[in-house]
Amino acid sequence: MSGRNVLLIADIEGSSGCFDYEGSSFKTEKWASACADMTKDVDAVVRALFNAGARSVTVKDFHRTGYNLFTNLIDPRARIVSGYRNGPVPGIGDPTGHDTAMFIGMHAPSGSGGFLAHTMTHRITSVRANGTPVSELELFAGSLAPFGIRPVFFSGCPVACDHANNAVPGMTICPIDKSSASFDMKSWREHCAESAAESLRNTAAFPYNPEGPFEIEISFRGGISEALSIARKWKLKQSADHVIFSVSCMPELFNRLIDIAYFTPVTRAVAPFALPLYNIYGRAGILWAHKKLYAARNS
Repeated sequence: MSGRNVLLIADIEGSSGCFDYEGSSFKTEKWASACADMTKDVDAVVRALFNAGARSVTVKDFHRTGYNLFTNLIDPRARIVSGYRNGPVPGIGDPTGHDTAMFIGMHAPSGSGGFLAHTMTHRITSVRANGTPVSELELFAGSLAPFGIRPVFFSGCPVACDHANNAVPGMTICPIDKSSASFDMKSWREHCAESAAESLRNTAAFPYNPEGPFEIEISFRGGISEALSIARKWKLKQSADHVIFSVSCMPELFNRLIDIAYFTPVTRAVAPFALPLYNIYGRAGILWAHKKLYAARNS
């Protein structure tokens, strides 16, 4: 069943060139190098998808500022969306017109022990819905479900892949294990691209729409004091180092987590107007990375 309209969401922690926290951190030399390899990963997948018959591919960069890809090095048939958009899906904007979602370069949820594992931010040590850990995959896939978009492909570290396989059944899974001295970046990239192309024929995956309501517990690296601060800001219940609230669905949880992770009630009110400035900040970062790599290769 090829010929789908694909929304490809890309992160950096599970990409082929990010080997530590510095590699995921904005405006470091390791990050610049990781951006180059993340770009190669995305380009390989995009080319494989078009070769397999995809009608369209939209790439959404979803790491930190949303500017981690050297867009001029990606197959021009793809539409690249850098930076962030306002809703209806936070960060993505309006996903109407897509029927298939794929996720590459992903990481495991907070508290899972996976490579650079986190959910939204490293300040959060655990997000649980009805006692079960929640990953960003679930937040993305759940927020795309109202648009009829099926999550068919996932790549990340082995822990992230195990979680994805259990949490969102039916996807094609492609793990990346960078811990081995024998890790071959080029071979893995080719394998990932082939697996993504094959997933266009996946008929086992359906829109991810788990039935609520969900009792949410979030714990924080800052312990009791940070939980108390968050609870007061957002008028939530607090118990020791975590806050507690209920949501009816994954899209609602995604929106609530964005507020808790990145805003205060005051900054949330002005966020839509400040978003263009944040995107300028991201563009400046990827230009810096491009210059760093260009200077290094010509020195």
